[in-house]
Amino acid sequence: MSQWQNKAPRVLIVKTSSLGDVIHTLPALTDAAKAIPGITFDWIVEESFSEIPSWHPNVTNIIPVAIRRWRKSIFKTLRSGEWSEFRSRLKQSDYDLVIDAQGLLKSAILTKGLKAPVYGLDKDSAREPLAARFYSHPQAIAKGQHAVERVRQLFAKALGYELPAGKGHFALEAELFADARNLRPPCSYLVFVHGTTWDDKHWPESYWIELAKKATKAGYVVCLPWGNDKEKARAERIAAENSRVLVLPKLNLREVASVLAGATKVVAVDTGLGHLTAALEVPAVSLYGPTSPVLVGAYGDNQQHLTLDDCDPTISAPGITPAIFAPITPDIVWNALALESVADNTEQEKSVE
Repeated sequence: MSQWQNKAPRVLIVKTSSLGDVIHTLPALTDAAKAIPGITFDWIVEESFSEIPSWHPNVTNIIPVAIRRWRKSIFKTLRSGEWSEFRSRLKQSDYDLVIDAQGLLKSAILTKGLKAPVYGLDKDSAREPLAARFYSHPQAIAKGQHAVERVRQLFAKALGYELPAGKGHFALEAELFADARNLRPPCSYLVFVHGTTWDDKHWPESYWIELAKKATKAGYVVCLPWGNDKEKARAERIAAENSRVLVLPKLNLREVASVLAGATKVVAVDTGLGHLTAALEVPAVSLYGPTSPVLVGAYGDNQQHLTLDDCDPTISAPGITPAIFAPITPDIVWNALALESVADNTEQEKSVE
């Protein structure tokens, strides 16, 4: 019998970053909401990702932190009062339970001094074992599993319910992003998520250009989001001399999500927007060169992972950068998309242009 049978608990979640990690936490909330009617969550998250938790129906309050910014100037942070205001807000709140779903020292420190019991990964399960010393109830969660499944198990143990069978669900409704539908092309389109933080996780630019030619020849418009000047310049090079390839304007996360939600399919490198695509249940092909999708790959239905194991390792292409991606050619990606050609609609193309 659940200890919450006569009470809807109020839970504080600590999961500050990164974009993919924050998204990976959402299915655990969906599990908990089904198991414990009326449960609500507050969520401590990095200010740049603070919009994402609000998309889940069981999140009541967002508590932004700026650990990345604070660490750059600790004395300035202390003088400004931001840290003391953050601590004061936490101590004034009355929680039944705290779950640190991050398992890092930086997240564990945020739980210090809270009156509620604190659950997190034990020293053999956490990425940083020292973090477990801050928890009153450290939990053993087996490594070697996908990050989503590990967080789901942590929540189930902390809140005392049986983990549901099958894959987790993110509970992101398409209507959440309806207000930005005007950003979508009025025809069948693909989204190429080409930007990532690691240089060697980028799929070669010449491959994107060739794939875009295949997609537009088949009648699709291709949309290219970007997050900084470097990514914008790459998008402009991919779009050069191809009128059906659109470099999107600068968009916030909600607007990007809206464009992703309307796509026929998405091609993504290993990056946060790839995880957002999966959370929106949009069919996608994700490209993995130096990384593996086993533990942190795009999670959900209709998600296909292409790795070096899926290709001929003897393929080489002089001048391709990064060279590790040479075997994952545009032909292989196009075949994986398995798209049928769409009717050529001149009027729609004019409205896009």
